Amino acid sequence: MKIVVTGGLGFIGSHTVVELQNEGFEVIAIDNLSNSSLDVLDGIERITGKKPQFENLDLRDKLAVQHFFKANENISGVIHFAASKAVGESVENPLLYYENNLNSLIYLLQELQQKPAANFIFSSSCTVYGQAENMPITEDASIQTAMSPYGNTKQIGEEIIKDVAKVSAINAILLRYFNPIGAHQSAEIGELPLGVPQNLVPFITQTAIGLREKLSVFGNDYPTPDGTAIRDYIHVVDLAKAHVVAMQRLLNKKNIESVEIFNLGTGTGSSVLEVIQAFEKVSNQKLNYQIVGRREGDITEAYANTEKANSILGWKTELSLEDALSSAWKWEKKIRNK
Repeated sequence: MKIVVTGGLGFIGSHTVVELQNEGFEVIAIDNLSNSSLDVLDGIERITGKKPQFENLDLRDKLAVQHFFKANENISGVIHFAASKAVGESVENPLLYYENNLNSLIYLLQELQQKPAANFIFSSSCTVYGQAENMPITEDASIQTAMSPYGNTKQIGEEIIKDVAKVSAINAILLRYFNPIGAHQSAEIGELPLGVPQNLVPFITQTAIGLREKLSVFGNDYPTPDGTAIRDYIHVVDLAKAHVVAMQRLLNKKNIESVEIFNLGTGTGSSVLEVIQAFEKVSNQKLNYQIVGRREGDITEAYANTEKANSILGWKTELSLEDALSSAWKWEKKIRNK
C-alpha cells in the first residue's frame, strides 16, 4: 500500500517514514525543504535499506497539489505533517502560519474528497486545549481559546477536517501530540532545526555542544513545584509508531467514526528544570542556562491522559525521557562530528 507523508523529511515525518517502511508500506515523502534537508533521505535509506519516493512540492501551490494527485492515483492514505510549528514565531508572524498551515490542508482535502474513499491522518497538537483546566488532559477536555496563532491553526484544521468528513468519504484520525523529542537510536535521523531552535531539547543539545552560549529558561514563576513550565515529552520513535498504528486502523476499517481523536503522550509531565537535570545525568554535561521572563504564548502545564490511545489504538509509549534525551545527544554529537 502506498502512503503519502507530507513534511516527510521533517523531524516527525522522517521517523514516521522509517516506521512505515519497516512495516512494509511504500512511501511517497512530500517536502518543500523549508525546514529540512535532502540528506534525510539518505538517513532513512541507511536505516531501512530503502529510499522513499520523494517529491519536492510546496503544498501552498494548489496547481502542484492537483498535478501530484493526478499523477499518483493509487494512494491508500495521507499522513499530513507539513506545517510551520513554532509557537513564538507564530505570535510574531501570524499570517505566515495561517497561510502555510491552512492552505496546505485545504488543498490536500480538496483532492481527497473527490476519491471514493480516503484515509487521512492529521498532525494535531495539545495546543488545541490551550491551558486546560484539569490534568491529565483527556480528549474530552474543552477546546480553550488558542494561546498562539500556531495553536489556532491546529484548532481550525481539526474543524475543517470534521466538516469535510461529513460531506465526503474521508476517514480521518486527528492525533493530538504533546512534546516530541529525541532521535532515531541509529543517529541517522533526528531533529535538525534551521537557525535558532524554537524547542527546548535541540536548544539544550546545541548549548551542550557549544553551538549556543547558554539556554534560556522562560519563566520560573509558574504555579508548578519548581516554578518552570511542565510538558509531556514523548520520544519521536514512539510517536512515529502511533501514526503507523492509526493508519492501519483506517486501512482495516476499524474506526468507529469518520473522524477519531487521540492524545499521544507519555501521561507524565516534566518541568523544564527536570528535563535539564535529566539531560545532565545522561550526558555527563553541565548545562549553562539562565532564567529569563516568560515567553508569550506559553502555558503553565500540559500532559496527556493516554488511556484512549492505549485501549482503542492498542498503542503506548515504550521509551523514557532519559532514552529520548540520550538519543538527542547522540544525534547532536554525530551531526557536529564530535
